[in-house]
Amino acid sequence: MTNDIAAPDHTAPTTAPTPTDGPAPLRRRAAYTVLTTGYTLSTGPGVAATVSYVSEGDRHVIIDPGMVASRDRILGPLAGLGLGPDDITDVVLSHHHPDNTMNVGLFGRARVHDHKAIYEADQWTDRDAEGYELSPSLRLIRTPGHSAEDITLLAGTEEGVVAFVGDLWWRPDGPAEDPVAPDREVLRASRLRVLAAADVIVPGHGAPFPADDTAPR
Repeated sequence: MTNDIAAPDHTAPTTAPTPTDGPAPLRRRAAYTVLTTGYTLSTGPGVAATVSYVSEGDRHVIIDPGMVASRDRILGPLAGLGLGPDDITDVVLSHHHPDNTMNVGLFGRARVHDHKAIYEADQWTDRDAEGYELSPSLRLIRTPGHSAEDITLLAGTEEGVVAFVGDLWWRPDGPAEDPVAPDREVLRASRLRVLAAADVIVPGHGAPFPADDTAPR
């Protein structure tokens, strides 16, 4: 799913975060494409990240540009959308594990977002990710569980809300018990929060799946 591509805008956001009582974004005008579908069988040794692209207006966002067999797995599908690395305005890192961040340097002109700040060139701007809006259809929320720093990007699309969750789920089957999660109850609470807000979940190392009763808790 893609929108018409608008010219990128690399200026800093001019509006403050807009948290609301509910986590889902208010608007439903974003579009997304999974550039490459990742995989993992356990905690190693072979692993690839699911890397996604989301757009709304002049915002062009990459989520979790992590480990892949070749950078062409990211840049090739992006070129198919008529975009190059310098067209990307924002990168969202769900957490700071190398398998989800390895290729962030491909997007040197982008603002980089994590749980606590925005990074651009030589500037570091502190802000809490909870409720921060990249655009009216794109909102960050905190979803600790796989790690304490986990965040999720909620994208409002015409088809519903899509949650890019990093390793809150590795793949459609979970795992139900994350072997590296520091606190199982915190993980479960974040999963339930996402399931209440989203229609589709894009995991850290697998294909999108519906946010329904089949999703591991």
